[in-house]
Amino acid sequence: MRLVQFIQVLLLLALGAYLLLVALENPVPVRLPLPLGRGEALLPLGGAVVLFAGLGAGYMALLLLPPLWRSAWRQGRARRERAQLEQRLTAALQARLGTVPPPAAPAPEEA
Repeated sequence: MRLVQFIQVLLLLALGAYLLLVALENPVPVRLPLPLGRGEALLPLGGAVVLFAGLGAGYMALLLLPPLWRSAWRQGRARRERAQLEQRLTAALQARLGTVPPPAAPAPEEA
């Protein structure tokens, strides 16, 4: 499934590059109507392509952020649960074995 998404991204990048190339070769002004019917904006074709590519990138970021947040939240929760489990195991072992002093470091042998 990730391969299909990767190919889609590559195709969209190629299409965007082609549109930008055409826009750079043909600087035709484009009229974009403004919201609420308050006139129109006159942009070069390259500017319009860059504007809409930026809008597409923003939309893509909005689509990608929730899964990234969920995965970060899941990893943090798993890390906390693992730390709590380690603390419980440590407490259980200490209760079972008592407080065992740490092993002494071996003395170096002298010849």
